[in-house]
Amino acid sequence: MKALKFFSKLCIFSFVSFIICYIGINIYAMIIPNLNITNNGTYYLFDNKDTLVYQGSSTSSWVDLKDIDEDLINAVIAIEDKKFYNHFGFDILRIGKAMITNIQTGHIVQGASTITQQLVKNLYLEFDKTWERKIKEAFLTIITELQYNKEEILEAYLNTINYGNGNYGVSNASKYYFNKDVSNLSLEEAIILAGIPKSPNKYNPVSNKEESLKRASIVAKALLNNEFINNDTYNNLNFNNIEIYGKNDKNNLQMLMYYQDAVYKELESLGISKETLETGGLKVYTNLDIEKQSALEKNILNTITQDKELQVASVIVDPETGKIEALTGGIDYGTSQYNRATESKRQVGSTMKPFLYYAALENNLTASSKFKSEYTIFNINNKESYSPTNYNDKYANKDITMAAAIAFSDNIYAVKTNLFLGVDRLVDTAKTVGIKENLSAVPSLALGTGEINILDYATGYTTLASGGYKKDLYFIRKIEDKDGNVIYTKENKKSLVLNPNYVYILNELLANTSSSAFKDYTSATASTIASKLSRKYSIKTGTTASDYWTVGYNKDDLMLIWIGYDNNREFTKSYGYMTKNIWADTMEEIQSDISNNWYETPDNVVGVILDSVTGEVTNNEERAVVYYYLKGSEPLISSASTIDNEKKKN
Repeated sequence: MKALKFFSKLCIFSFVSFIICYIGINIYAMIIPNLNITNNGTYYLFDNKDTLVYQGSSTSSWVDLKDIDEDLINAVIAIEDKKFYNHFGFDILRIGKAMITNIQTGHIVQGASTITQQLVKNLYLEFDKTWERKIKEAFLTIITELQYNKEEILEAYLNTINYGNGNYGVSNASKYYFNKDVSNLSLEEAIILAGIPKSPNKYNPVSNKEESLKRASIVAKALLNNEFINNDTYNNLNFNNIEIYGKNDKNNLQMLMYYQDAVYKELESLGISKETLETGGLKVYTNLDIEKQSALEKNILNTITQDKELQVASVIVDPETGKIEALTGGIDYGTSQYNRATESKRQVGSTMKPFLYYAALENNLTASSKFKSEYTIFNINNKESYSPTNYNDKYANKDITMAAAIAFSDNIYAVKTNLFLGVDRLVDTAKTVGIKENLSAVPSLALGTGEINILDYATGYTTLASGGYKKDLYFIRKIEDKDGNVIYTKENKKSLVLNPNYVYILNELLANTSSSAFKDYTSATASTIASKLSRKYSIKTGTTASDYWTVGYNKDDLMLIWIGYDNNREFTKSYGYMTKNIWADTMEEIQSDISNNWYETPDNVVGVILDSVTGEVTNNEERAVVYYYLKGSEPLISSASTIDNEKKKN
């Protein structure tokens, strides 16, 4: 009897408490300003001119509920919240079923969030699973239901939910995935869209079409079970002929998402999670140069036209600041989201040689130092032999200079230089310039047998392109919160790690790779693109059995590009032209409005006119080139052959 009385009192107390809380919340909801549900709290991504590149829903892309395809509305309700119009923010029965299922399985396999709860969570809350967050969610859900009617809540949900690949809201998603206005979707397209929000990365048809269609079949079944479609319609659904567009109309760049993914990765390194980014209304200001990104993508697509399995990774950097202004991590983000620019490591081939030759210059070798270029078997520690070959097995069979070895990319000269210096020297130089990869100190490293990530590699090359200053490469220059408060600003730090005199000499040597003066047993490696170049660049190409590289720069831009297959499949030598032509076409386009701004000759460097291959005094104008030396190390020749720096500058 006492237990019955206690239970009755408890019920009365609970009921009265509920009424008081309910009345209190109603009064509170009436006196406070309405919650803003017309603006999602997602991030805003800006380029280097502060132009908005990616955003969540805004008034410009907001679409009224009456203008949204009815099939899409029905599909969303069927799969997300079938009792949406009949509950007050919470589906109690669904919550109970989910709790039982989760208890039985021992882990969370089923959720019970209503559309209103999801809207509140996406707009105002972090995605943590604390009790504090759950209480806030419940409170805000009730407030939202009190302040807005169901149509307004549904409209806000459809316009702010994440549909993956940087698309927030049905209008953006419809145009991105199907190139259609949201009012003109087919039933199948509406079903696919409705299935995405459960897991935008997994179920969107660009990133994972197979999983997207599996999810679509579940949505279709929900439509049937809730009598939004009949059996005939259900049985006649056809997803096989759905065409996925997968482009952003504003920029229409199929590789731009690789840059955005790289920005995500940098945000995480700064301690900002994706969840915080997508709920905090953050404004992320990047170094993205749309014009350079567009030029890069256009020239890649114009060159790589036949082989659909061939992949590409490339990056454009401002050498002065370390700003990453353009990036591609694959040929098509819609086909593969694997970002080869940030994730993969590839053998770099002969593009490793500039770091070797800087070490050589620093250790008293000069541009005219000679080794014999001939087929050579190297005995390593009297235990093993190493027999590298030159490209196409072509050898000078005579002494050649460092200048010629760089222009021709002579492998024998490079290995001899590496062994002469000691194999640790190249590894140490790579670390000095900022390359983080743990490279092996072996003779073959001079030929680029080490595998390096392209961004890691770009750091090292930026040190050369900037005159010897090591700096961090970065995508993000500033971050603001939703109120405009600056919460992060990139601090530009650089340190002089190389001797600027030797860097200048090296950059001049690399400019010879496109010179017609270097023609002997072979031609300069970039001579095939010389006719395209209207200004001076340091260029180095690199080739392995399954990798092609071109790296080049001047004072204004540094660009690295790699092509190859993900499975390291070998490909024909004819493909070697691709990286060089993409590089040349892109660099010439992005520098079309820039004067030929080459590096200023240091006061302590002198130029001498010599034969391109022998390094001797010559009367052959076609083979005469300028060799640069640190003053005091130049050969003793007639003063008429020495270039006065002041005259050269004038």
